Amino acid sequence: MLEAIIIGLVEGITEFLPISSTGHMLIAENLLGKHYSDAFNVLIQVGPILAAALVFWKDIVGFFVNWGQKETKDYVVKLFAAFFLTGIGGLIAKKCGLKLPEDVLPIALAVIIGAFVILAVEYKAKTKTLNANLTWPVVVAVALGQLSAAIFPGASRSGMAIMFAIFLGFARPAAVKFSFLVGIPTMIAAGGFQLLSAIKKGETADLFTPEAIVAYVVATISAWLAVVWLLRFVQKKNFIPFAWYRLVLGFAILTLAHFHLM
Repeated sequence: MLEAIIIGLVEGITEFLPISSTGHMLIAENLLGKHYSDAFNVLIQVGPILAAALVFWKDIVGFFVNWGQKETKDYVVKLFAAFFLTGIGGLIAKKCGLKLPEDVLPIALAVIIGAFVILAVEYKAKTKTLNANLTWPVVVAVALGQLSAAIFPGASRSGMAIMFAIFLGFARPAAVKFSFLVGIPTMIAAGGFQLLSAIKKGETADLFTPEAIVAYVVATISAWLAVVWLLRFVQKKNFIPFAWYRLVLGFAILTLAHFHLM
C-alpha cells in the first residue's frame, strides 16, 4: 500500500510538470524493484486526466456554450489539429518500433538535455515580448513537443510542448493552458490503446485491487494540486527552476547508475 501511495504521488505530481512523468515512473519502479502492469499504469494515468479536466472544466464547457463565436471555433480547431498531429506522429513512432527503454541511462540523458532546452528557451524569451496569439506554427510546435516524450522518454511531454510554444513567442500561461488541453485527449487516446492491450493480456483484474484504487486516488489529487500550482506559478515566474531540478536529477541518476545502485 505504501508503494501504491508513492507511485500515485510520482505519477500525479510529475504528469503535468515539465520534469517527465515517464522518467520518474521508470526510476520509481526501478528503485522499488517492481514492474507494474499496463492496466495499473492506465488506471493511474486516468487520475491526472480527470484532474486536468476538472481544473479546465470552465474552458471545456465554454467550447460548447460559445461555439458560435469565431475565437472559440478557431481555438478548438487548433486544439484538435494539435491532437491530430500528435496522434499521427505517435502512430508513426509505434510503426517504427519505438518503445520505452528498460534502463535509466537514456532517460537521464533526456532529462539533462531537456534542462538545457528550458534554459535556452527562457534565455531567448528574455529578448522578446511574449503574447497569447495562438498561431498555426505554435500548434505544430506543441504537437512536436508532445511527441518528443514518446521518442525520447525523459524529455517530458508537457514540458517540451510548453517550451516549443514559448520559443515561438507564445506567453507562458497561454502555453501551459493550451498544452494541457491538448494533453487531455492525447492521454485519453493513449490510455485507450494501453487498456485494449491490457485486456488482451488479461490484466484487467489489476484495476480492482485496493492498491490500484489507492494509487488512482492519490494520483488524481496530487495531479490536481500540481496543475493548479503550476498555473499560478507561471503567472509571474519562468521555468528556469525546473531546469536546475532536471540537471540535479539527471546527474543523480547517472551517478546511481554508475555505482549500480539503479
